[in-house]
Amino acid sequence: MNITIENIILIGSLLLLISIIAGKTSYRFGIPTLLLFLTIGMLAGSDGIGGIYFDNPQIAQFIGVVSLNFILFSGGLDTNWKSVKPVLKVGIALSTLGVFLTAVGLGFFVYFITDFTLYESLLLGAIVSSTDAAAVFSILRGKNLALKKNLRPTLELESGSNDPMAYVLTIAFLSLVQEPDKNIFSIIPLFLQQMVIGGIAGFLFGKLSKIVINKIKLDFEGLYPVLSIALMFITFSTTDAVGGNGFLAIYICSVYLGNQYLIHKKTIMRMFDGLAWLMQIVLFLTLGLLVFPTQIIPYIGIGLLISVFLILFARPLAVFISLLPFKMKLRRRFYISWVGLRGAVPIVFATYPLLAGIDKANIIFNIVFFVSLTSVLIQGTTLSVIAKWLNVGLPEKAKPLSPTDELLAEHPKTIMKEIVIEPDSKAIGAKIVDLKFPQNAIIAMIEREENYLTPNGSTELMANDKLVVLTNKYEVLSDVYASLKIENA
Repeated sequence: MNITIENIILIGSLLLLISIIAGKTSYRFGIPTLLLFLTIGMLAGSDGIGGIYFDNPQIAQFIGVVSLNFILFSGGLDTNWKSVKPVLKVGIALSTLGVFLTAVGLGFFVYFITDFTLYESLLLGAIVSSTDAAAVFSILRGKNLALKKNLRPTLELESGSNDPMAYVLTIAFLSLVQEPDKNIFSIIPLFLQQMVIGGIAGFLFGKLSKIVINKIKLDFEGLYPVLSIALMFITFSTTDAVGGNGFLAIYICSVYLGNQYLIHKKTIMRMFDGLAWLMQIVLFLTLGLLVFPTQIIPYIGIGLLISVFLILFARPLAVFISLLPFKMKLRRRFYISWVGLRGAVPIVFATYPLLAGIDKANIIFNIVFFVSLTSVLIQGTTLSVIAKWLNVGLPEKAKPLSPTDELLAEHPKTIMKEIVIEPDSKAIGAKIVDLKFPQNAIIAMIEREENYLTPNGSTELMANDKLVVLTNKYEVLSDVYASLKIENA
């Protein structure tokens, strides 16, 4: 079946509906939903029962880049800086040195067991060198997997920040394949340029985005998520246009925004959470359609060798070397090694050789697809089991709730306090978003002139307002009073 304007909406909606329903069923059996989306895409493709012919790497790459924008931005918004800060150095080491060592180690292995040139082997290694953010975010958060100490923020930080390194290595080694006479050290300036400009741009756009979101006055709450999407794409495209890494920029930008006080922040975060899931489904379905399973069969043997070496040797060795300067228990290092999930990102990166038209582009794509498939199948289905075996997981009853969950749930320890804004209060005229209210406290309601208002970030406090504040600890009330500029509570 050929995809036409007349049937693309019907086909897309049916595939989306099937993916969501099948994903709900597969979750009970411990099968990663992302693996299911890939499978549905392959079944719907030209080699499957659907018979949909799709062989356009350029469109697939475009969909992949757009989807990764949403997935990384959503992951960044959900990242708590307080939990990430203690593991920042570990995360950076894994996302830079760890990715580089994985790419080089796997590249040399491919070089020794295949007829690939050294640069082609390193290119393949670079493509599958990063831990996939879509796979890690969806599996860890979808299963609500609780891990001891700082393991979870470490894994999420690494997966969210290591795609830029893999992207730079992919582009660099691809240029070396196209121009073998170039010196391998010529990629260093490109790497520094991408990382430095990307990091600076991400922070600057984060600060600018906060100002725009909080200062602009939109008539409808639903426009704020749309504004955030526009700012996200502006951050990515502008950074890319000036020679920086757009993926790194949007991740840093979103982490910054996720830890700031924003107007309608909950609405923005909920929208991005839903869009991130939509983009994951669309991305995996598209990549499933793009692959021809019959073309993978000849490379199953070599693909399995590469996958096993990556999972059991290249990734663990890279992790252990990267973490040498840090104090960490052996079992935690092993678990970080195991959560080296490959997913959609390597397949998207594998479209770059296809578009460049290099000799072994199709072989590289099919091997990368097989490696990603086996990684999600083997590692993705065993995260909980390995966590229990290595004793790095928390029991179900010990899983921590977020401050918002604790406040909104019917918890017996929730504390309610009514606070009146006196006529001489310094808080009069201030917007709630500018108060720097404690994160584990909320203003649930405001009583104003015998009317009850549900406040949002743009609500301005007025004299004689009665605020209904909810929190989970009495000690937080002192921070509440301080944010309201009330001295004697």
